[in-house]
Amino acid sequence: MKRPFWKITALAAVTALTLTACASGSGDDEDAAPSANPTDPVTINFTWWGNDDRAARYQQALDLFQEKYPYITVQTSFAAFPDYWTQRSTEAAGRKLPDVMQFDLSYLREFNQNGQLLDLAEYVDNGTIDLSGYDETLTEAGVLDDKTIGIPTSTNTFAMFQNPAVITATGAEFPDDADYTWEDYNEFIADASSSGTTTADGYQLFGAVDYTGTFWFFIQWLLQKGVTPFEDDGTFGFDEDDITEFLGLTADLRADKLVYPIDRGTSLLPKGGFTVNESATEMSWDNFLAAYTADSGTQDIQLAQIPSVEPGEKHLFFKPSMLLSAGANTEHPEAAATLINFLLTDPEVGTIFGTSKGVPADEEQRAAVATEEGSVDARVIAYEEEVAEQVTESTPIPVKGFGTIEAKWKTLGEELAYGTITEEDFASQWFAEAELATS
Repeated sequence: MKRPFWKITALAAVTALTLTACASGSGDDEDAAPSANPTDPVTINFTWWGNDDRAARYQQALDLFQEKYPYITVQTSFAAFPDYWTQRSTEAAGRKLPDVMQFDLSYLREFNQNGQLLDLAEYVDNGTIDLSGYDETLTEAGVLDDKTIGIPTSTNTFAMFQNPAVITATGAEFPDDADYTWEDYNEFIADASSSGTTTADGYQLFGAVDYTGTFWFFIQWLLQKGVTPFEDDGTFGFDEDDITEFLGLTADLRADKLVYPIDRGTSLLPKGGFTVNESATEMSWDNFLAAYTADSGTQDIQLAQIPSVEPGEKHLFFKPSMLLSAGANTEHPEAAATLINFLLTDPEVGTIFGTSKGVPADEEQRAAVATEEGSVDARVIAYEEEVAEQVTESTPIPVKGFGTIEAKWKTLGEELAYGTITEEDFASQWFAEAELATS
């Protein structure tokens, strides 16, 4: 296993789209018994979440896969992130999960119940999946109950994305010191949003959306305060007071209508204020740079460090940006494992995706990423190298039912934005839902 490279040195599609990679001679019947010959023609399905840019990259990679494995036909589909998990939940209930699928760390525990995900350890052991270019600590993120149910494709961490043109238009000045705090960031948001500047279409420019509506930002804030979000026994390390304190960070901005308006944001889905160049900044995972650039049509999107509770103490963590998993119900596990290995380790796939899914976890894929000065990939890799010393925390392993409680946080955040509930209502309702989801 390799040491992590950093120690050595998005979402737009709403409807599912089927793209079929044709294989000559494939006549596989999905109801037929698995073939005893590993090179007999088979058909498997593969699905992911993401935008049109990710779909185009996957299709390019699958064209290469088809050349190398002509006996495996891959039927593909994709959806926006929220729709994606609704579809997977429905399939899991009927034990009809896809053969191969993108997976998120947040949902591993939930789908691991009742043996929904295939244990890939057998295929790692027999060499079908080659993890020799991986750091062992990273692969552990996909191991639950001694089963390898997911393998990370890449890593990412939080970054502050900036649109310099919008910032300049508002006349506000973003804190240029990496030691800036949440209070400093709030002052910037207020300055930018109160400038009165509008787009050519008459839409007001804002400093940012209300970041407290995202559960992962709350987790990052807790780590900065020295609070462990999730205990080993599956309980929470925080209480309602922590939630109300976090929500209170932007209470004045909400009251004064100085964060990006929720109704305008909803009307833009699956895009948002930042990707239509109406919001100056947005926090997200660093690998979103490619999608933000593509969706906004703005090549000058910049990455900066996120704010912190105490100046300079970021307490960042590297999170697997996504994993690849297989449904336990697959009738073609060897073919599924072959596709997973190809997508994880083939250097040409690394060239195709660059850092659009995060910095590649496999050493050879990472080396294959084109890093011309100023390119999107070079900037993401440079950012992770820049903040490497600030990565002081282990990846928080989400509790059972994380997908449900994360979705509840988003829903309550929208209600808070509309002013129909208070911060205290938010905290009590969220914990009531969390107790049910994790029980």
